[in-house]
Amino acid sequence: MKALAGVTTALFATAALPLVTIAGLATLTATVRLAASPGDHLAPSIEATEDIPSKLLPIFQAEATQYEGLPWTVLAGISRVESNHGLYGGASIDAAGVVSPPIIGIALDGTGGTARILDSDGGRWDQDLVFDRAVGPFQFIPSSWRIFGGDGNGDGIADPHNLYDAVPAMRRHLSPEGRVTDVRAAIFSYNHSDAYVDEVLQWARRYTAPPT
Repeated sequence: MKALAGVTTALFATAALPLVTIAGLATLTATVRLAASPGDHLAPSIEATEDIPSKLLPIFQAEATQYEGLPWTVLAGISRVESNHGLYGGASIDAAGVVSPPIIGIALDGTGGTARILDSDGGRWDQDLVFDRAVGPFQFIPSSWRIFGGDGNGDGIADPHNLYDAVPAMRRHLSPEGRVTDVRAAIFSYNHSDAYVDEVLQWARRYTAPPT
């Protein structure tokens, strides 16, 4: 997925991220890979309960039980980096899980390091009839949404701006095969950037409560 408005993902970090060595990231990835299995939840840290909207945290936890090897903290980390959990730019989440105003990225017109992707959704989701734009709290490109999107809340609409539709789509994007054996590779498939993967994993660590 694409960073919003062409800025770096660091825009969304309201607190300084602690330094993590390459060895530390490897250890974190291994820990995360082993920690989650269907029905097994990592306990949220205090920071997680304070930072993640109360409506969104249980959705992450429920979705993670659908795939072996996928911790909910990874879903939460992606959510934090992509859109500050749907709150980017003053957006809010309504009772139905819809993020408004819609979070829409810059035009993918080939400038500023972006790919050039002509409109593929008739402007339905990104309000652009010329180029595609990443949309929703998890910044799906319309063509990716057609592959991974779905109607998660049974209202008859697969809406990338609705958390109940978008979180399952994010989970499917991370592993179309239905299980995650390499967390780092799964995150990289979502956004082909090692720096992005590192940042997501750091948030995943911050959102995990210390072992008791």
